[in-house]
Amino acid sequence: MSRAAGYARVAAFGGAGLAYAILAHRTNTADTGRAGALLALTPMMVAALVLGWRSRRRVAAMTLAVAACVVVLACLPLLQRHTSLIYWIEHAFTQLLLCIAFARSLGPGREAMCTLFARMVHGALAPGMERYTRQVTLAWSIFFGAMSLASTVLFFAAPVGVWSTFANFLTAPLIALMFVAEYAVRRRALPEVEHAGIVAGVQAFWKTPR
Repeated sequence: MSRAAGYARVAAFGGAGLAYAILAHRTNTADTGRAGALLALTPMMVAALVLGWRSRRRVAAMTLAVAACVVVLACLPLLQRHTSLIYWIEHAFTQLLLCIAFARSLGPGREAMCTLFARMVHGALAPGMERYTRQVTLAWSIFFGAMSLASTVLFFAAPVGVWSTFANFLTAPLIALMFVAEYAVRRRALPEVEHAGIVAGVQAFWKTPR
């Protein structure tokens, strides 16, 4: 994938994400009935279908994914009463799962997730780079854990509009800020290393074996 194509892909995902965030905030702060519940459930259903399609046991996984989607759609009349709760589960648990994934990769005998991404971009890594990427993996796990905790506290302790603003409009900028901060620290800590930008990191993520 060329650099221009990479930027175009990031822009497309960003535009789609912003559109979804606006609609999600609307359904959190207004009674939109089944349409709001369907919008809230769409990411989970899409994720189930994508994971099923990419599974090594595609037929069985897709059968389960489609069956689950059918059950969810059949339950829309009940689920529409809990639209905000669905959004919170998606947001907080996504952040928690990312926290766990990054933290688990730091276990004995495992390759840190950021080390894997760096290896996919640069090839062989110097020992200093490996140590640094392990530290970055820890930083990301703490970040995602803090995001999950903040989402939970705001959902149960603040008005739903406040939580929705955080979840829908602040999550992506905070993640982007984390990328920018890490890039700045990396350039200072490892001045001798050729530094890849965010787009290269996104490309490495998409190439990661699932």
